[in-house]
Amino acid sequence: MPTCSRNKRSAWTADVPLAALRRGLLPSLGLGLIFVAVGSGCSDGRVRQPVVDGGAVEKLRTELVSSTAAAEGGEDEGATGIGWGTLKGRFVFAGTPADAKALSVDKDTEVCSKDGGKLLDRSLLVDSSTKGLANVVVFVRKSSRVKESAPADAPLVFDQKQCEFITPVFAARVGQEIDVHNSDPVGHNTNISGTSFNQLIPAGNGTLFKPAAETAMPTAVTCNIHPWMKAYIVFRKDGYVGVSAADGSFTIPDLPAGELLEFQVWHERSTGPNQALGLARPDLNWTPKGRFQVKIEADEVKDIGTLEVPAAALGG
Repeated sequence: MPTCSRNKRSAWTADVPLAALRRGLLPSLGLGLIFVAVGSGCSDGRVRQPVVDGGAVEKLRTELVSSTAAAEGGEDEGATGIGWGTLKGRFVFAGTPADAKALSVDKDTEVCSKDGGKLLDRSLLVDSSTKGLANVVVFVRKSSRVKESAPADAPLVFDQKQCEFITPVFAARVGQEIDVHNSDPVGHNTNISGTSFNQLIPAGNGTLFKPAAETAMPTAVTCNIHPWMKAYIVFRKDGYVGVSAADGSFTIPDLPAGELLEFQVWHERSTGPNQALGLARPDLNWTPKGRFQVKIEADEVKDIGTLEVPAAALGG
């Protein structure tokens, strides 16, 4: 009968693959066992006990938890919220604006200077009674969700009359139909910078235009025939953009709630980079690049209050 010496018994450790753990081939991840095997056909009548390796336990546990979280997206859980909210505020000019300068009108004066009236520079429009600052643009830089809305019944109208663009700052959604119109009895060549739109609009006519891409900032609109004519237009895919009214107020509805949103602020006269409007509002993390952050709860109308714009921020 063969004899077995103890030195013929071999001890071995098994590297347990994660796949085996997931399939439940081990009774528990917490065991983390290192097995001691007895050579085939040999026994000394004693049962070898499994030895626990603490390092292996922790390593396997960490790897399994990390891989499971990555597969299930656990780290991103709760990054987006639910519901919709509204942002509102009001821009006011802190100071006394200078009188608007007259524009140099030297063509089609019977239309462009009707009844001897003068066309004035409209780059800084401040309401005399409320100090409201008009034509400040506020838009979301990036949105995770967009609330669906019914399609518009008719195109937006971007008109020109008496050799002025009626809307100095105009906003539209990418893909939305715009009637680039001419209500004057003379022709205009309307050129929207950064797009393919550069067309002659005959007197009393209009041309439909669908913007195909976003503008990173508002872009200039000019008339090649009447060089003093100027406006700005902004296109956004999500439509989350507001332009302050004559009293300085703006409202952006149906914003994704429950998450931190970053907004961009712009004004034609701003001295910031790319005409971004930087303000001193540390409570909103407002930066010199004209960006601030707000979190809106579901069904909330978030009012960020009065936003004072110093004259220096708009070139004096």
